Amino acid sequence: MKKIISFICLVTCTFIWGTTFIAQDMGMDHIGPFTFNSTRFFVGFLTVLPFVFLFEKKKINNQIKAKTNQFIKLIVPVGVFLFLGCIFQQVSLLYTDVANSAFFTIFYVPMVPIIVYFLFSERLHWSIWPSVLACILGGYFLSDISDVNVRFGDSLVLIGAVFWALHIIYIGKIIEQFDLPFSIALLQNLIVATLSLILVIIFEEIDFSKIKLETIEILYAGILSGGAAFVLQLFGQRNISAAPAAIVMSLEGVFAAIAAWIILNQLLGLNNIIGCTLILGGVLLSQLAPIYEKNKL
Repeated sequence: MKKIISFICLVTCTFIWGTTFIAQDMGMDHIGPFTFNSTRFFVGFLTVLPFVFLFEKKKINNQIKAKTNQFIKLIVPVGVFLFLGCIFQQVSLLYTDVANSAFFTIFYVPMVPIIVYFLFSERLHWSIWPSVLACILGGYFLSDISDVNVRFGDSLVLIGAVFWALHIIYIGKIIEQFDLPFSIALLQNLIVATLSLILVIIFEEIDFSKIKLETIEILYAGILSGGAAFVLQLFGQRNISAAPAAIVMSLEGVFAAIAAWIILNQLLGLNNIIGCTLILGGVLLSQLAPIYEKNKL
């Protein structure tokens, strides 16, 4: 039952991320990528803050006091990897289109099991590898890319995918040791908002009149993606390990395509449908094969 709830949390989180792509792209009409990220994650910070006081105020002292150094060693890379993944993804949208960005972002799916296997020597279920292949092929068909030219923006997305993979891995490690999903989400939002603000001061300008023009996009990306989705990711990864979690989260591209079909009236072609089916098949294989084999025994 716990695994089913975690699966639902991850799928809901991924649905929010998929629809946030539109807000991320439109949110830079009047402001730069660093300003958008800083304001977005500061909104996410404010969204999660009340829940920390409501649900985790007592637990924080009990859990962190005994292992403060360990918590810091994990929360810092969690925040930094999220910051780098978001920055590379956000800046890439200035140079490449959403289709390419969605396709190359899916490369965090194979990166997670590779990093987990080679760096942390964790054994993986056989179903992970065909699931990874299905998700990459699905991303290819979903993005309608027939001639892949790795432009500057695409390269940025690929670099960002490495940090998304590391973020998923470290989220899995921190949530194993600390049952503080709201506090972790709060602190990672604060780290990303602060580091992004430093880049705003160096490379951009703080213009509240322009920020105000992107209010809807910032609130959507901040409250739903930065707040709700990252909390759901933490609840989801409580009972699902990093590699299969990454496969579930590759549904982001599927939800983005469906959202574009419903909201923007963009018809789904045969390639899009094939892509959605492959990714969905990969997700189901990674989740159901281990359960089937366990029940068989």
